[in-house]
Amino acid sequence: MSMIIGIGQVTIQIPESQSLKDKRRVVKSVAQRVRNRFDVAIAEVDDQQVWQTATLGIACVSNSAQHCDEVVQRVIGFIDQSLQSGYVIDVHTETMHV
Repeated sequence: MSMIIGIGQVTIQIPESQSLKDKRRVVKSVAQRVRNRFDVAIAEVDDQQVWQTATLGIACVSNSAQHCDEVVQRVIGFIDQSLQSGYVIDVHTETMHV
């Protein structure tokens, strides 16, 4: 049996952010809502010092590539729909067989 890892990278724009504190509030809120709703790992992985942009990394582990892809796509859709003070500007996904 093989292990499948689904990964996603989502870049969001937060135009109303005026400081890193504003940005972190949005990122923490999004990450917590994703963790509460989906069984995935999520963290800010890039652009930590940029006020109005955040890049989030998402990871899902399964024995099914289809399941990983579906979960990552649902998480990305959830992020896109639930952002109250921002919007998604870039998305990259990949499925890795280990």
